[in-house]
Amino acid sequence: MPSAQSAARVLGVTVLTLLAATPRAAAAEGWSLAPAGAGRPSVYAEGAPGTVLQDTVSVRNPGGRPVTVRLSGTGVPLTFAEPDIRVPARTRAEVPFTMTVPAGAAPGDRSGTLVAEDTDGRTATVRIRLRVGGPTLSALTVEHLAVHGDRITYELVNRGTTVLVPKLAVRAHGLLGRVLLDRAPRALPVRLAPGTRTELSEPWSGHPALDAVDVRLTATAAGGAHDTAGTSARFVPWGAVAGAAGVLTAGAAGAAVTVVRLRGRRGNGSAGALPTTGTDTDVELTGAAR
Repeated sequence: MPSAQSAARVLGVTVLTLLAATPRAAAAEGWSLAPAGAGRPSVYAEGAPGTVLQDTVSVRNPGGRPVTVRLSGTGVPLTFAEPDIRVPARTRAEVPFTMTVPAGAAPGDRSGTLVAEDTDGRTATVRIRLRVGGPTLSALTVEHLAVHGDRITYELVNRGTTVLVPKLAVRAHGLLGRVLLDRAPRALPVRLAPGTRTELSEPWSGHPALDAVDVRLTATAAGGAHDTAGTSARFVPWGAVAGAAGVLTAGAAGAAVTVVRLRGRRGNGSAGALPTTGTDTDVELTGAAR
């Protein structure tokens, strides 16, 4: 399969005369950038990883003076037959270019921008949408769940091949089964690209002062992505206990210590998710205030 550079070398730049442009009207318009061909507001292409795709962009100069522009791209690998183009007055230049689908790209949509900039710093852009072929998979995991006083912290990991907008539900029970926290599923303000993770937290200002609780987080997303993680926490008013025992120091007066014990419980996740292992029992002392 030819590389992007070798494909670009066999392509040429075509300069065409504009037949229907008067000098006065053209001078008011200024130069413009658009995909070659009529009625295309943006560039769309699709291919498997490693594919080199070809298209053409048009630089139109209806003005009375030549214009020189430099072509570049962002978001998608682009190679131009000629990156620097001089377009005579009342003409347009059609510049072929190639897009290379990265060899390790996951299936799904990618976006980019084709940019033209003249010598005066004026720019024009064309949107690019590249669809990478292959099977799609929605998979999501909840990891590193912990309780830290008035916060529940966790990480969401996209282990699939599609962009995910996850929803989260939170539930916590006390020692006697009393529901302490019950938040219905709601969309989170994050977009997870394939293979990425994000650290998040849930506020819990109304947690009990003295109790042993079980906390469970359930994350879902479109395409069947689903995972659940749980942990246990013990809330102890340590300052009061130490004071009653006569061993509370002045520097630690009023301190509260939360003992968090990770259980490593996890749901099965969605079909095809990468395997994960439970976390060994761990004990963490957090929330101490000085």
